[in-house]
Amino acid sequence: MILVTGATGRVGYHVMAALADAHADVTAMVRVEAKAADLPGTPQHVVATFDDPPPAEVLRGFDRVFLLSPPIEEQAELETVFIDALVAAGHGPHVVKIAADGFGDPGCEVRFMVSHRQVAAHLDATGLPVTYLAPALYMEDLLAAAETIREDAAISVPAGHGRVGFVAASDVAAAAARVLTGPGHEGATYTLTGPEALRFKDVAARISAVFARQVDYTDQHPEQARELMLAGGLSRWRADGNLELFDWIRQGGADTVTTAVREVTGADPRPVEDWLDGSRASFLLPTPGLPRAVF
Repeated sequence: MILVTGATGRVGYHVMAALADAHADVTAMVRVEAKAADLPGTPQHVVATFDDPPPAEVLRGFDRVFLLSPPIEEQAELETVFIDALVAAGHGPHVVKIAADGFGDPGCEVRFMVSHRQVAAHLDATGLPVTYLAPALYMEDLLAAAETIREDAAISVPAGHGRVGFVAASDVAAAAARVLTGPGHEGATYTLTGPEALRFKDVAARISAVFARQVDYTDQHPEQARELMLAGGLSRWRADGNLELFDWIRQGGADTVTTAVREVTGADPRPVEDWLDGSRASFLLPTPGLPRAVF
């Protein structure tokens, strides 16, 4: 019995699809009843939130729990409340937590990684069996630059010449599904990346090749990036966190490539060209609600 939190998000949705393909017994935790109807397969669902978890008698029914919440200021607090509910239920399920590449490095002060590190410290202290999946930046994050690619033929972010081991959300989900349905992963941390670490200049070149249109990379000034992020509707907390993330990239923190996707799933991770080709419509057509040129 598997409980999937974050089931309607970009990773969680793929996790639900992978578990449906595996014919797993899965329940999705959703905030709104209607959201469950759009999930892959025919899963069961429970309406709950991280700060208002399912009751103990419901939580005791799950052997595995996929833990994923959005990167918001209250993330550590909300996941801690949910973890405490799992402990109080007294069943001791295996928790598979999505963290972030760099969360285990005490020297990394990017606030998103710090939140995951705080949750991990609390989770480890509970004694629950746990597996951490620490993905690199998602290829889907590149969709935030779709507007500048369409209008300016450019990717503009303050990343310098830093490299990123971009990974597809579907590859992260495939790894999560294998861990959720197979034995032997307790206590492991898997850093999940794509097949290579790319500069944003390299990404622009791949986009140019796939879309047959010249796209250039502009190393954006951080203050200009901040202004665009705030104007695009991001909170100051999230905008400042993005700038911390880009500075970490500039300093080489994201220059990581591993074989973990293949080790866990048995398949190679998708190269960025393959993902770009499959995401062509998302780049060529406006997508409402995406902030301009930010992650």
